[in-house]
Amino acid sequence: MGISHGANETVNGSVTAKQQFPIWKRWVRFQSDDGKIYGGEPVDSDVDVGTAIINKHEVAVRIVEGGSALDHDAQFTGETRVIQKLLSPVSQQEAGTVRCIGLNYKEHAAEMKLALPSTPTVFLKADTCIASAAEPIVLPSNVECDEADYEVELAIIIGKLCKDVSVADAQSYVLGYATANDVTARQHQDRTSQWSYAKGMDGFCPLGPCIVSTESIPNPADLNLRTSLNGKTMQNGYADDMIFSVPEIVSHLSKPQGHTLRPGTVIITGTPCGIGVSQNPPRFLQPGDKLRISISHGLGTQVCEITRD
Repeated sequence: MGISHGANETVNGSVTAKQQFPIWKRWVRFQSDDGKIYGGEPVDSDVDVGTAIINKHEVAVRIVEGGSALDHDAQFTGETRVIQKLLSPVSQQEAGTVRCIGLNYKEHAAEMKLALPSTPTVFLKADTCIASAAEPIVLPSNVECDEADYEVELAIIIGKLCKDVSVADAQSYVLGYATANDVTARQHQDRTSQWSYAKGMDGFCPLGPCIVSTESIPNPADLNLRTSLNGKTMQNGYADDMIFSVPEIVSHLSKPQGHTLRPGTVIITGTPCGIGVSQNPPRFLQPGDKLRISISHGLGTQVCEITRD
């Protein structure tokens, strides 16, 4: 049986039911013109926050009390603020270590000429990888010009304490979904069987711009994942090509290995085909490149320029 903190609570002797879903449908975290950090829901339900920010369009947000997506019962304050600086939708401290699933799309396994895995391949990225969807990806000096690669990935955000969860119950532990980029230094990856160093450099997991509540996405397999580089489409796939589904991933991470997933945990779930190393010739990220990583259904677009440290 899974640990659940979403059950009813007793207050002054009476039982009060918690909200099944948060008050917001899409969540952004940002700094406003007063220098303070806020969280809430964009007023325009259709705006692509990342694209709007890069085009210097004003994005107004209905503020939610407390400023954290993990406060399941928080309500709107009635205040509206404009995004001055977009932040990752969960902070590095809220997320902790990022759980990652490798080789999880059938077509990606085919392009890499690898057999389909029988169990999820799990590795970790440090919390310092998490960055905003609207800030540059900075390639450190130890990353060569012919190795930095992009990987659009669906991120799962865990909403409540999760351990020993069955596949059937796993979906109820998911707060929502976000766009992620599993940036990878390929030469470093090829030098060792462990991927955390090559994929774990500062800023190598841009996240957001939004979290979209599971209330709005009952079937994550419908999501379309895309990457464009300098205007050319590089990746264009659907999450229904996943080898292991969202519930299977959450259950696997929480149950067979005896791992506890805290609220705020970020899980990235693999990339579709079309990564740079598989191009002919390979196409790696260069300073000045304009990279666009996006997922449909309101998750939105990352607009990260590539720079050198």
